[in-house]
Amino acid sequence: MRASVLRKGSMVYRDDVPTPVPGEGQVLIRVLACGVCGGDLHFAEHGAQLAELAEKMTGAPTLTDGLDLDADVFMGHEYVGEVVAAGPGTEAPEPGTVVTSMPAMITAGGMRPRLYSNTSPGGYADFMLLDAALLLPVPDGLDPRLATLAEPMAVGLHAVTMSSIEPGTGAIVIGCGPAGIAVIAALKAHGAGPIIASDLSPARRGLGRMMGADEVVDPRTEGVFDAWERTGAHPTPVVFEAVGVPGMLDDVLRRAPFAARVVVVGASMEPDAITPYYGIAKEISFQFVQAYTPDEFAESLRRIADGEIDVEPMITGEVGLEDVESAFADLGDPERHCKILVIPVAEHELTAVRTTAYPSNESRS
Repeated sequence: MRASVLRKGSMVYRDDVPTPVPGEGQVLIRVLACGVCGGDLHFAEHGAQLAELAEKMTGAPTLTDGLDLDADVFMGHEYVGEVVAAGPGTEAPEPGTVVTSMPAMITAGGMRPRLYSNTSPGGYADFMLLDAALLLPVPDGLDPRLATLAEPMAVGLHAVTMSSIEPGTGAIVIGCGPAGIAVIAALKAHGAGPIIASDLSPARRGLGRMMGADEVVDPRTEGVFDAWERTGAHPTPVVFEAVGVPGMLDDVLRRAPFAARVVVVGASMEPDAITPYYGIAKEISFQFVQAYTPDEFAESLRRIADGEIDVEPMITGEVGLEDVESAFADLGDPERHCKILVIPVAEHELTAVRTTAYPSNESRS
């Protein structure tokens, strides 16, 4: 089968990858669509650094356990696919059912994340294996392309949940990339407000407003905390940092209002320095977040299916498996792209899936 793999920092197209065979508890799916995650771009550039940090960390499973960066690495974790076959003795949806799942596998040691692998193809491939116990059928009527956004939007939902923000409380979101956009959408759905966001990119600022921000500012002309003061909004906002570059956290500490809560969504791989005095003097609290729970993933899928969150504006491009490398390069320009989908199947096949698996309301009535 075909796949695009990470090799020495670049995405390489292959047409000689063996089709995986499902074992007990597993299901083979044909991938219909898979979103390119900013985390994959980051891993392609900083994978060795991430692995080095993971080796030093204790207390939690890491994304690089047992991974050989000198060998080809399979990626792609924002996927939707069509059930092809189930492993021996495995209870699973009927072949042809369109499904998604968290990027994880259940092992003897519990549920383990699976975003990068030397042996198991991910969503940048024709076929991949999923854990049958984690499958979620894609709701009737939902385009598989939109369902791929359940995973990244769950990241925003988790950040908002962990913040314990109350409806009616205002929020500041720093960064309108995919993570920041997911946070904005989750805040809007939660009833938080006003939502003030910032980003250097005009295109990203426009998307931030489209996804629910009440006001979006260019930090080169007005600081987001200055914009918050200008609105006269109270009480103290919850701050979501979704940029992930060194120096940002210290700047937030310096500028944030007294008693603010700061939720760190952006992932910086570099060591960073903060000035504790800023946080002590203003009694600021930090909350670091990552990923989501199974319930949050399912809720994210439901919100998209029910139209509570419109993710269509986030999708700015589609490529085939042979063009994943170009997609990685194109996503470096925030004025052109937010989310590119990898579509392994031909357009007529995807259209057929939409038509047969998801009849319109008119045809069901």
